[in-house]
Amino acid sequence: MKDLDDSKAPLLDHLIELRGRLLKCVYALFITGAVCFYFSEQLFAILVYPLKEAFGDGGGRLVYTKLYEAFFVQVKIAVFGAFCLSFPIIANQLWAFVAPGLYAKEKKALLPFILATPFLFAMGASLAYFVVMPTAFHFFLEFQGNSSGLQVEALPSADAYLGLVMQFILAFGISFLMPVLLMLLNRAGFVSRAQLIALRRYMIVAAFILAAVLTPPDVVSQLMLAIPLLALYEVTIIAIWFTDRKQARQLGASEAAG
Repeated sequence: MKDLDDSKAPLLDHLIELRGRLLKCVYALFITGAVCFYFSEQLFAILVYPLKEAFGDGGGRLVYTKLYEAFFVQVKIAVFGAFCLSFPIIANQLWAFVAPGLYAKEKKALLPFILATPFLFAMGASLAYFVVMPTAFHFFLEFQGNSSGLQVEALPSADAYLGLVMQFILAFGISFLMPVLLMLLNRAGFVSRAQLIALRRYMIVAAFILAAVLTPPDVVSQLMLAIPLLALYEVTIIAIWFTDRKQARQLGASEAAG
């Protein structure tokens, strides 16, 4: 019991603390959302850069088909940016609320996973922005040209393009959190390394199904999500092997000392 924090607050105190932390999260979302809305044009310029590069020197255009569409594009950018920027604050508030109820060993075990979450999400989002989106957009724009004497031109709307970009970033960012989930399940005793190895063939099928659901219906985008997912699955199996060996050594050392 010494590992537990000394605080044993009644239920009402916990609810008051939860309310305070939720308010901090709301304030963080509101402030970052206001900042992102102010800089929404600059943020949209960053998001539209892969499409601009795919169009090349010929230019290309983004249109909006509804009078209010351009405004709501800025609102969506503000909301999306607010969640991304305030995520560390939200995660910190969640950890601060949960941590007092955990043992010291549990805190030590969970903290690396919490720290790895934004890093892995950023890795997935970066892969989507710098590699997948430019490749996919080049592929999509190759269908421009002359068809049966008619000029075929890509005229994506601003709202549809933003939705596609957010789909790419969220799909790759969230999918890259798979190692954290599997490692936590392993620490909790729900899955073992041997079980993950046995499920490898099913994971291959699941990765391609997930890629087909989360990405646009083209083979290029699906392969670019499925292949990294399979690689992360193998990396997770190797990481679990190292952690199992470390735990076995610690257990052997404690038994020898005892």
